[in-house]
Amino acid sequence: MTRHHRIRKLLIANRGEIARRIRRTAERMGVQTVQLLSEADTETLFARESNEKIVVGPPPAALSYLNIEAIVRAAQTVGADAVHPGYGFLSENASFAAAIEKAGLCFVGPSSKSIAQLGNKISARELARKAGVPTTPGVTTPCDDETLIAMAEEIGFPVLIKAAAGGGGRGMRVAYSAHEFREMLPRAHAEAKKFFADETVFFEKFIQQPRHVEVQIFGDTHGNVVHLGTRDCSTQRRNQKLVEEAPAPNLRPSLREALHQAAIAVAKAAHYYNAGTAEFLVSGDQFYFLEMNTRIQVEHPVTESVTGLDLIEWQLRVAQGEPLPLPQAKINFTGHAIEYRMYAEDPARDFAPAVGKIDSLSFPETSYIRSDIGYSAGDTISLHYDAMIGKLIVTASSRQECIRRSEEALDSTTIGSIPSTRDFHRWLVRLSAFRSAPLSIDSIGKEFGPASLRELEASFVKDAAFVSAPQGAAHVEWLSYERDERISIRLLHRSDGLFVATPVHKSGLFAAPKNRRVSNGRHTAIRCLVEEVLNTQSVAALFPDLE
Repeated sequence: MTRHHRIRKLLIANRGEIARRIRRTAERMGVQTVQLLSEADTETLFARESNEKIVVGPPPAALSYLNIEAIVRAAQTVGADAVHPGYGFLSENASFAAAIEKAGLCFVGPSSKSIAQLGNKISARELARKAGVPTTPGVTTPCDDETLIAMAEEIGFPVLIKAAAGGGGRGMRVAYSAHEFREMLPRAHAEAKKFFADETVFFEKFIQQPRHVEVQIFGDTHGNVVHLGTRDCSTQRRNQKLVEEAPAPNLRPSLREALHQAAIAVAKAAHYYNAGTAEFLVSGDQFYFLEMNTRIQVEHPVTESVTGLDLIEWQLRVAQGEPLPLPQAKINFTGHAIEYRMYAEDPARDFAPAVGKIDSLSFPETSYIRSDIGYSAGDTISLHYDAMIGKLIVTASSRQECIRRSEEALDSTTIGSIPSTRDFHRWLVRLSAFRSAPLSIDSIGKEFGPASLRELEASFVKDAAFVSAPQGAAHVEWLSYERDERISIRLLHRSDGLFVATPVHKSGLFAAPKNRRVSNGRHTAIRCLVEEVLNTQSVAALFPDLE
């Protein structure tokens, strides 16, 4: 059983930006920290900043950040009395939490029993069902493949095959027929075994074009549970999140409150304490419990931004046995926040991972921008670990203002010499579908492609007469006789003199020309059209407030 006591020395059993994030709060609270490292990370930013560190093993994660025995020994060697697992790696591993507890150390997270109960998607679904929380139709107990197939035929296709012990979008496959289901099962078992050391799989009804909405919850060892609001995480590729925002937009108040109460019900049913996130699929006014993540989330900064709370501080206080810092009635929500995950991935090559040295790295610094970064210029992205460089978090009083600020923030972000998702985010915030409402979880796969980035660059035109820093926005209906097209353009004149032209169309960023198919050279036509607008109409006519 976890021993709750005043934490004096904390081993940070993770790396990158979350390691830096944990250390900042712990040291502010007067807690000493020790940074766990693999041999590959000894010269990285988070290692260089650490006052005390210990190398736990070789670069492969299985021999370092996933090596339970070595981590427990490291904690004992440095005299730590607590371990924070961060997210990923062993953060949701019940055996790791149990090993920490057995060693007489404080595990900064829920109990090993709660992790085991909620970490398995089958038992978590059954727990939610018994707590009166809606779940998608599907299996509730492990069974053989033939029974799975029979049940899938009874429920009806499509269905989603998932690893029972899985997470992070891995080990998931959609089957649209019994034949596909039968073919996919062996591969699904193999992936579950490879990624989670448990080949058990189950399935649930595949909800088409849903939103992914989650609720941050917190419990303490005194039986209190509160929610810290919703987040929307629907912008995903291959079932992995790219953008998160809080609060989740466009939810009726009654639906939002129902999600809050459902999350609390699941947590109470599991006697849960510390940070957790209940994830749901939302389709119209219906919602279904998806899973409970028994750790701090990558996207926790957007919740911190709208609540003004420090979730790592809450984790440490609860781990010490303290009651929750605030009751539900005193948790307030203000404004809107969006987080953009910056991965070392190439969006033009189907988000293929990238490795190598980062020559330059900078994020804008203003009162409404927060950057949680795991690297600095000169650091190297290793092939051994997750490819996330850092996160850009933008806040504002409203979602629309947050998106407007995001455009400028992303344009001002520099990640040099290595492919990254920065330009994908620049494209996203100019996508009319995203600007008007959250996307469904399958939207990126349909809307985004290599040509999207070429079109993005084609939409930027410099104001040749720029001498000062006026800015404004205008909408122009433009008929190009030369190209036989009519396009509605949102034209933004930025403070740096750059015109950002976004042709508006309900199905995407760029309007389709009348009576013509969109070609691969569409980005060139867009740029020519924008220049035609600017050359024909004066800036004064478009932006009368500039003069």
